[in-house]
Amino acid sequence: MHQPSATEQAASILLARRLNAQKGEVLAAHCRPTDNQSAFAIQQAVTQLWCEQCKDSVGAWKCLQPIEGNWVVAPIFTSTIDTIAPVSLWPDNNVARIEPELAFYFAHALPVRAEPYLPAEIDAAIGRTHMALELIYNRYVPTAPIHHFDKLADGLVNQGLYVGPQVDAELAKQASNIDITLSYADQIQPYSAKHPNVIPRAPLYWLVEFLRQQGIGIEAGQAAITGSYAGVFDAPIACDMTIKYAGLGEMHVHFKAKTQ
Repeated sequence: MHQPSATEQAASILLARRLNAQKGEVLAAHCRPTDNQSAFAIQQAVTQLWCEQCKDSVGAWKCLQPIEGNWVVAPIFTSTIDTIAPVSLWPDNNVARIEPELAFYFAHALPVRAEPYLPAEIDAAIGRTHMALELIYNRYVPTAPIHHFDKLADGLVNQGLYVGPQVDAELAKQASNIDITLSYADQIQPYSAKHPNVIPRAPLYWLVEFLRQQGIGIEAGQAAITGSYAGVFDAPIACDMTIKYAGLGEMHVHFKAKTQ
């Protein structure tokens, strides 16, 4: 009889939390990730289980350049990507937690190969760019003493993605700073926003090379988001809202709470 490995045990626990929006403590010491490699192995095991159980696929990736040596990379599942409001999500403390980003769509695949891809090759593979909101849900209880590897194993608090209108690719490519405005009801909240890696496509170049080294290719039609311009902010549930990226465009969105 097969005895589950520590990685498989961790993945099973994290999958159950993801499926049911459960919050839990850090994993038991014997299966808790302690470095990038063990955390990514658990993340990939969760991905395999999710895709098998939900008959799903990886529709996008979230990424940033490593922070103090810590990998910032996680899959976003196709079934959790929305392009039409209302958008269903798991609320956290009765609000939608979102991150304003740009989504870069690959028109051409970048399969695994022996040599690294040049930035120009990656640029040439990008077909279009969209405004996007990453949907956030922390599946650890607030009091859990989590570290980066706990979050990396669990997909870096991602629960999905809302993809808004297409924007001018050249303007987006250079959009290091964007004034963002969130408006709803009689509320107007401005954010003076900056890309965490300055160059919005910089994390893409890291992502493609990182995945190549793991034996994972980019598929045509997949997207990548490359970091929030304004961290995480809270938005109301069941309310029409407009989010403007100055000089790029605006998107209209409405969130509704999932019940199961």
